[in-house]
Amino acid sequence: MTAEEDPVDAVAAADERVTLRTFLGAYRATLARKADGLTDEQARLATCPPSDLTMLGLVRHMADVERGWAHRAFLGVDAPTIYYGAAHPDGDMDGDFHPPSGATLADALATYWQEIASADRVYASASLDSIGLDARDDRPRYSLRWIYVHLIEEYARHCGHADLIRQVIDGSAGE
Repeated sequence: MTAEEDPVDAVAAADERVTLRTFLGAYRATLARKADGLTDEQARLATCPPSDLTMLGLVRHMADVERGWAHRAFLGVDAPTIYYGAAHPDGDMDGDFHPPSGATLADALATYWQEIASADRVYASASLDSIGLDARDDRPRYSLRWIYVHLIEEYARHCGHADLIRQVIDGSAGE
């Protein structure tokens, strides 16, 4: 990838909001790219024992993460989980990471992109200093700036996991 093609390099002198959104967008695309071309069987492989982490689990997890931060933490609405807890057939609180037998990568990716689009609409008109409305369990209330930085951090970590998983599956590595 050349500097002209790298969206992160393209914003080297951009303002804070553009920089945060661009880094987040790059990581979102990287996770999806790591899953690209995998069969459902491959997407279910836990390739780094003793971890049970799979590509399918990562995509499902990040779809729920996008929903949670945008709707629950920032808007303060009761947005139900997508894949874990009551949404999982077994009530699994880690159900995003433990997909049921009928779950597919295509469905997970479709949901992932829908949740990203929804989150982007939530954040579009808010200032970085806006404070989320989540009042559950005496949790802190987070600024949009903090949420962006946290999402970048979480994606960076999980893209590293995805890189390892994919490398074991078929040797693919890197961007």
